[in-house]
Amino acid sequence: MKSEYIQKTFGNIDIYLFDQLAKGTYDECSAILDAGCGTGRNLLYFLKSGVEVFGVDQNPAAISQLRGLASQFSHINPEANFKVSAVEKLPFEPERFDLVISSAVLHFAENLSHFNDMLNSMWSVLKPGGYFFCRLASDIGIESLVQFIGNGRYILPDGSERFLVNQEMLLRLTRNLGGELHEPIKTTNVQNLRSMTTWCVRKML
Repeated sequence: MKSEYIQKTFGNIDIYLFDQLAKGTYDECSAILDAGCGTGRNLLYFLKSGVEVFGVDQNPAAISQLRGLASQFSHINPEANFKVSAVEKLPFEPERFDLVISSAVLHFAENLSHFNDMLNSMWSVLKPGGYFFCRLASDIGIESLVQFIGNGRYILPDGSERFLVNQEMLLRLTRNLGGELHEPIKTTNVQNLRSMTTWCVRKML
């Protein structure tokens, strides 16, 4: 069945990351980092495609599981490529990657300083001309429904606590980083319980 083929090829990939793959945005990306990769839900297609794939996560069990998945691909060194590390202290040289993925990571920032540390760390390992794919929680469309509790953090209508961004903040960050949007900022509102925003930026040459 077609659905089985899609699942086998892409796994449980973020649908908005899949959208960029379908558009061919990352066709020329040969070195990819998933910062906050978990067990690698967004990496199966890249592993199969033969490019260099790297990932970091603070959860040792998740990295161990991802190393097991990656071990079936001869071009990957699981121990070297997948590491237990904080996103704000990435163990890679500057301008190493063509694509950096940050999926459902930045909204766990403890405060604005922590958010900026994580963002700047990911941006620093991105090559000029490279792509930053980010999915994170925002207050877009639910501004009146979230409760500010300080340090950039809010309680959402679903009861969770997150660091939230808004569109103005993302546009400002894009400019300040020296990037440009290659897709409009898009937000999914889940029944007014939470909003998840897709922020796609290219690092200017």
